[in-house]
Amino acid sequence: MTKYKFILPIIIIAFFFALTSCNGGKKQNVETKETEVIPENIVELREDQIKLANIEMGVIELRSMSGTLKVNGTVSVAPQNLATVSMPMGGFVKSTNLMPGNAVRKGQTLAIIENQEFIDIQQNYLEAKNRCELAKTEYDRQKELFKSDVSSQKNMQQVTSNYNSLKVQVKALEQKLSLVGINPFKLNEDNISRSVALVSPITGYVKAVNVSIGKSVSASDVLFEIVNSDKLFLELTLFEKDADKVSNGEKIRFYINNETEQHEAVVYQTGKSINNDKTYKVYANVVGHCKNMLPGMYVNAHIQAKSGQVSSVPSASIVSFDDKDYIFVFEKNKVESGKPFTEYRMIQIQKGVSDDGFTEIVLPEGFNFKEAKVVIKGAYNLLSAKKNAGEMSC
Repeated sequence: MTKYKFILPIIIIAFFFALTSCNGGKKQNVETKETEVIPENIVELREDQIKLANIEMGVIELRSMSGTLKVNGTVSVAPQNLATVSMPMGGFVKSTNLMPGNAVRKGQTLAIIENQEFIDIQQNYLEAKNRCELAKTEYDRQKELFKSDVSSQKNMQQVTSNYNSLKVQVKALEQKLSLVGINPFKLNEDNISRSVALVSPITGYVKAVNVSIGKSVSASDVLFEIVNSDKLFLELTLFEKDADKVSNGEKIRFYINNETEQHEAVVYQTGKSINNDKTYKVYANVVGHCKNMLPGMYVNAHIQAKSGQVSSVPSASIVSFDDKDYIFVFEKNKVESGKPFTEYRMIQIQKGVSDDGFTEIVLPEGFNFKEAKVVIKGAYNLLSAKKNAGEMSC
């Protein structure tokens, strides 16, 4: 009987806790149903948390900004300072003594090319020249006879036609000789040659040598590449949003090969169209000369950009999250369970230039910046509250 006296109170207590647990679970479920779902871009803080996060509010201002744009690009050379050298009639390489990197001057011999056609074209030219001289003599004689009514008009026309045809032939052969590098005015019966000197069209250095002694080359083969590095320019890539911030005449500071030495350039032309990747080009002439600078090199450049009245906020207002930039704006005040709360909305923006503690921002389309109140201090505390999923918020 004593055993049952102890069991009965234990059963009663267990039943009581089970009943209490069920009621609590129901209450908890009700409260869960009533819990507000906060959107991903909203951060909610109580009044004491706002003070702890040191939140201060401000407005989006219109300011005249000037700042530094950091851009990338390459060193390029103008088309007139880059030459690819070929032999118009082809032939065989008789000799060359150049290596890549050698300095050359305009008119310097790059290689000696041999070709039987060189002999033929010189022969044709000299023969045509002799026939032309004879035709001119005959033309002058017939002209005098025609004036004296001794020669007929038909003879005069035939002589004139023959003379003009030979003049055309001589002129055409002169151009062919000049094309392969033979001076027709210095050519005579005593200096016909099977070899022609291939010369450099510009002053610079040899970028590439594609020949060897005895090699057969055609008219389409590139034998040498010559680059003049005295006049280089930069080809820089900017984003579409910065298209109006750079103009002709602006100075650029740039660096090559991760060097600490600073170089200068001056913008001479900006792009007139936007590329498919929403970028555009800016071109700048390099000031001075640097022996270490070569076409094709990668550069980091700083452009002192200017703009008109743009939307801007204090730089401390902008936070970065997942490789994107945001600001926080006041959303609304509310009361929950008798306690005041404030909601802040996270707005994605694009950064522009920075100047004097302010940064230009590009806001989403349709955003009314005139009425917006922006968090200008404590923005990273709000970001921390968002990332920590309630560490500061409720």
